[in-house]
Amino acid sequence: MFRKLLIANRGEIACRVIRTARNMGVATVAVYSDVDADAPHVALADEAVAIGPAPALESYLVADNILIAAKQTDVEAIHPGYGFLSENADFAEAVRSAGLIFVGPPTQAIRDMGSKDNAKAIMENAGIPVIPGYHGSNQTDAALRKAADDIGYPILLKAAMGGGGKGVRAVESPDYFSEALSSAIRESEAAFGDGRMLLEKLIQQPRHVEVQVFADSLGNAVHLFERDCSLQRRHQKVIEEAPAPGINDALRARMGDTAVAAAKAVAYENAGTIEFLLDADEDFYFMEMNTRLQVEHPVTELITGQDLVAWQLRVAAGEALPLNQEALSITGHAMEARLYAEDPEKGFLPAPGPLHHLVFPSESRLVRIDTGVAEGQELTTDYDPMIAKAIAWGDDREAARRNLIGALGDTEVVGTAVNRDFLIALAELPEFVDGKPDTGLIDRLPNDFTNVATPLSTAALSLAGLHVMATRQADAQSRIRRLGDPSSPWHRTDGWQLNDVYHQDIRMQDGEKELSLQVHKYDTGWHFHDGNVHWLVSQAKRDGKCWTADIDGSRVSGSAVEVVPGQLNIFQGTHAWRLTIVDGLSDSVDTDGRSPVFMAPISGKIIAVNVNDGVAVKAGDILLILEAMKMEHAIKAPSDGTVSRVHYAVGDHVAEGVNLIDFAET
Repeated sequence: MFRKLLIANRGEIACRVIRTARNMGVATVAVYSDVDADAPHVALADEAVAIGPAPALESYLVADNILIAAKQTDVEAIHPGYGFLSENADFAEAVRSAGLIFVGPPTQAIRDMGSKDNAKAIMENAGIPVIPGYHGSNQTDAALRKAADDIGYPILLKAAMGGGGKGVRAVESPDYFSEALSSAIRESEAAFGDGRMLLEKLIQQPRHVEVQVFADSLGNAVHLFERDCSLQRRHQKVIEEAPAPGINDALRARMGDTAVAAAKAVAYENAGTIEFLLDADEDFYFMEMNTRLQVEHPVTELITGQDLVAWQLRVAAGEALPLNQEALSITGHAMEARLYAEDPEKGFLPAPGPLHHLVFPSESRLVRIDTGVAEGQELTTDYDPMIAKAIAWGDDREAARRNLIGALGDTEVVGTAVNRDFLIALAELPEFVDGKPDTGLIDRLPNDFTNVATPLSTAALSLAGLHVMATRQADAQSRIRRLGDPSSPWHRTDGWQLNDVYHQDIRMQDGEKELSLQVHKYDTGWHFHDGNVHWLVSQAKRDGKCWTADIDGSRVSGSAVEVVPGQLNIFQGTHAWRLTIVDGLSDSVDTDGRSPVFMAPISGKIIAVNVNDGVAVKAGDILLILEAMKMEHAIKAPSDGTVSRVHYAVGDHVAEGVNLIDFAET
């Protein structure tokens, strides 16, 4: 085993690799961009080296900077993680040419599988079933359109050098082909530096089932069973699980054997994933091979009891696979959900911002959290907006599902929008509960699925009231200390009134709904009244932001977090609410919060401007395209009208909220 390892990555995967390396007695070196100087992966490593400015193109994607850091720190091996340079054959070759060990597959295997069209040709020749499609060298618009016509709509456009859902577009009819092709090519060039496309027949409502494979340099190869990654949005995985529900032993063996055969077809070594589409008739088709560790690898680890990073390091060091196929088995069920800084109520726009408050559940045999961020950290538009992966295990699928919901419910984030509640809602969908997800399930959900607000519960309202009263009491004590007259009642804000039972009036706003509470203090506790219902709150205790109390005799707990004065976040059970505390002297609160149509929804870079000043447009026309956090955001005309003025050009960086276009309806 080598003695020192550099991790050419950041975030949760860098932390993940560092922990396993440390357990194996291997020293670690982190690399970081300017904005990541205080990131958790830097603090966790034994050493750390700065490699450039915040943009990935100037730091994490600069192979020379990584190699210079490796030389400076005298490492023997480099682990690429996932994303960035992990599937870059030139980087792997450069690492090996420098006399270092690349923790990954042979360079030629990366090159062969990195080209999706070449990969399909190799698999066809090896007898692996592939989806009907086009992966030819003629990449003119006319040739690609003809290929689409020959295959028959609907078709799927995919980046030939792609992965991670980038450069992928579903096209239902010829009418949408040109726009989809332009967008896919542009996104592919931005993400991979290559705009070549391949086309596939779009299989309706398939399942995305992938198989984890491993091979060593001694000729051994195994699979570690399958994962179901069918719950996807924009071709990116949202919730993954292992094993795949409804897969019988015969189909599991057939898919596993096929995956191993695919790995052997390219003389593979180390960790890899063979991705299949599975149809309703239990026929499956090769999609692609990921020549790296997958984001969702923890679910495989939990059902097999194996540390896949440890396997990677051992294989890279020239050792044999730790186990053969017969020694591998499945125990229980595991699920993983990806917690992102994104706003489901705004079309899942990335939501960069500060992590003012960040709490995860305690880890145990049933719950695991993989993260690379910490409270107080600022999430920027430079990188993927993932905050953490919540992973849960159970004796069976239902137990794993319940544990996942519990883990998400115990996760608290304040400072930026997150998809936590969306993930919980997905895990509670009847189709998911029944183990029948498919890749189109999220797309078929109603438009208001992400906008259905959870009614404020009595427990949550009680916690909010307790927090407000405690805050008022603290303010009163502070005022008394400043004024130096502890006996005066006139500086109190705790509800004291002359000749009256001790009580407080509390006004709050939940979205557009105004709430009014009257709280009276008696010997038995606090009597709450919201205008309709009375209830008793007693035995209230506070520990930091956490509260416990008895509500009409039932014990409840939760958190009340007020980072911005007047903005109160309540976490209780598996639900969260954001309330506005209304000043007693104020008559109303501005709850509109809507921005003009053409304000930038997020900070980012203008990558396309399709109109000029004075141009007439139709409703739905794409006026310009903004790129942020690796995603494109099209700004469309809401109605027929005229563009009065375009304020920015291609290449301009804009801040969230700036006015992009002046527009007049007709």
